[in-house]
Amino acid sequence: MPDRRMFWRIMRRLFAAQRGRLLVILLALGAGAALSAALLNLQVDAKSRLVREFRVFGPNVIVAPRGAGGSSAGLSTPGESTLDESVVQQVAQSIPPRVTADSYLYLVAAVSSSASSQPVSAVIAGKRSELIDRSSWRSAIVTPRGIKNRCLVGVKASEQLNLQSADRLMLQAGGREESCVSEIADRRGDAEDSQIVVNLDAAQRLAALPGKISLMQLSVTGKPREIQAYITALAQKIPSADVHGLRQFTDAEAKIYDRISGLLTTTTALVLVLTGLCVMAAMTNVAMERRADVGLMKAIGGATRRVLRLFLAEAALLGLAGGVVGAAAGLMLSISLGKTVFGVAARPRLIVYPVSVALTILVAIVSAYPLRRLASISPASVFRGEA
Repeated sequence: MPDRRMFWRIMRRLFAAQRGRLLVILLALGAGAALSAALLNLQVDAKSRLVREFRVFGPNVIVAPRGAGGSSAGLSTPGESTLDESVVQQVAQSIPPRVTADSYLYLVAAVSSSASSQPVSAVIAGKRSELIDRSSWRSAIVTPRGIKNRCLVGVKASEQLNLQSADRLMLQAGGREESCVSEIADRRGDAEDSQIVVNLDAAQRLAALPGKISLMQLSVTGKPREIQAYITALAQKIPSADVHGLRQFTDAEAKIYDRISGLLTTTTALVLVLTGLCVMAAMTNVAMERRADVGLMKAIGGATRRVLRLFLAEAALLGLAGGVVGAAAGLMLSISLGKTVFGVAARPRLIVYPVSVALTILVAIVSAYPLRRLASISPASVFRGEA
C-alpha cells in the first residue's frame, strides 16, 4: 500500500510539473483517436451500406429447375420446367442469413382490356415475396391492401395495351380466366417492362399449376465468401434445382468494398503513425527535462524497472484520456463524413469505440520509447552536471 500511494503521488506530480507539454501530447493523441475512430466507423458502416445499396439492384442468387436457364431478371422462357413450391421451406431450413426470396411462375396469356379491342399475348409473372430468417419465414404478397387482384403492368406492356392505371384486365390461358386491376410500373430498362406481374396464386390458377413455381430469386446478405458458401450448402440441400449466384453483383460488391476498406485502413494507419511521431517528438523533450528527476530516483534506490514503469503508466493514462475523448468525437465526425461519402449519415458502431481507445493507448505507449533513454542515466553524472 505505501508503494501504491507513492506511485500515484509521483504520477500526480508528473502531470502537474509539465502541463504544457503533456497538453500537447494529449491533443495529438485526441486528434489521432478522433480521425482513426471516424475512419474505422466509416469502414465498418461501408459494408452494410454497400450490401443495402446493391440489394436495390435485385437478387444475387437464383434457384431454378435444372436445364431451365433461369436468369437474374426472372425472364426464363415460359415452359414446362417447374419447381415445387415447397422449395421455399427447404431454403428456410438451410439456416441462411437474412434472405429475401421472390418466387415466380411464368406463362403466356392473352390479355385484353376495355381500352384494347383485341387480346394481346403477354408474359405473365406470378410473384410472391418471402422474408426468410434462421427461425421462420413469412410471406408478403405483392397485392396491396384493399385490392386483392392488383396487377403491376410494365411500361412497354401498358403502351401496347393502351392502359391507364386502375383499368381492368382480363387474362386468359387454356380456357381459364383471371381478372385484375392494372397499375403502371416505373420504367426499369429491362425485360420486366414487357411483363405483367400478378399474385402467384392467380398465376398458378391461370396456368393450372397449383403449388408450382418457375424459379426463385434470393437476395442474400454477407461477404462474397459467405454468399458462395450459402449457395454451395443450398445446392446440396436441393439437388433437383440449379442454384447459382450472379457474379456481376457479388464480384462488384466485393471489389468496391475491398477498395474502400483498403483506402480507409491505409489512411487510419497513416494517421496513427503521424500521431505516434508527434507524441514521440514531445516525449523526447520530456525525457530531456526529466534527467535530474530520474537521477535522484535512482540515487535513493529506485530500480530502473520501476522508474520506467512510472513513465509508461503516464503515457498509457495520456493515451486513455486522449482515446476516450477523441474516439467519442470521431464517432460524431463520422456522421458528417458519411453524408459526404455515401450521401447518408453513418451509424455510430459501438465496436469502433473500444478499438479506437485501445489503438490510441498502444500508440502512446510505443511513442514513449524515447523515455527508455532515462534508464541509462547515471545518478553520479547527473549530480556532477554532466548529464
